Amino acid sequence: MYVIMGATGNVGGAVADTLLAQGAPVTVLTRRPEEAGIWSDKGAQILRADAEDVSSLRAAFQSGERAFLLNPPADPTGDTDKTERRTIANILAAIGGSGLEKVVAASTYGAQPGERIGDLSTLWELEEGLRRQPIPAAINRGAYYMTNWTGFVETVRETGKLPSMFPANAQMPMVAPRDLGEAAAARLVSPLDDVGIVYVEGPARYTPQDVADAFAAALDREVALDVAERDQWQEIFKSIGFSEEAARAYTKMTVATLDGDFDKPDTPWRGKITLRDFVFSVLAK
Repeated sequence: MYVIMGATGNVGGAVADTLLAQGAPVTVLTRRPEEAGIWSDKGAQILRADAEDVSSLRAAFQSGERAFLLNPPADPTGDTDKTERRTIANILAAIGGSGLEKVVAASTYGAQPGERIGDLSTLWELEEGLRRQPIPAAINRGAYYMTNWTGFVETVRETGKLPSMFPANAQMPMVAPRDLGEAAAARLVSPLDDVGIVYVEGPARYTPQDVADAFAAALDREVALDVAERDQWQEIFKSIGFSEEAARAYTKMTVATLDGDFDKPDTPWRGKITLRDFVFSVLAK
């Protein structure tokens, strides 16, 4: 049995879908089983579990042999770093004594030690915690999510402008959820010695201008890229509802990502979904 965290989101859902399509037995974890009937319809089992509750997580992990670990994103109206560090500690505690034979964890390009640099530091702590425990752990560092751009669909429709904190010509590794799901599923079913870090990105690298062009083609209208200056970033995050702590952390994460040149590995695992195909599939819904 494969136990999947985050199946109600894009990436965890893609992992579960990929395994189910292969005929594998899957259990999805959710805080609200009453809202997860779609997974029963697909043939998965559903268990109630919460990243804030170690005992519920451990009990869920004990129901399977291998698990996909995904730290849930914290509510940006609160202190995201504090919350995500707590849930990571809970996940690490829960796999102890679970009897799992292997885990696969979702991490991020650019994961690194540091203070309050968002996912870069919190997911690095997850990686380090997994290295220190005895269960074989495969870590997939995902590139910049293509879904990060789709939150601007209505803005683009209304204004013809695509907001960006990255320069128009910045070459960025990007990836679609489906490719992340297939990569994680492949490592869940692979031998126990398939461990350590693998970088996962799409078939090519893209620029924010490429994203604007894809939106323009999908919407059949001109789309201009609206690049914000660095000194505006923190206020932009706050203007969309982020707390002071979260805005500061996300700003530092964006700075570290851009100044680190997006952590471009030479030989990533490459998916199949292009940026254009992904944007067209989202706008067609």
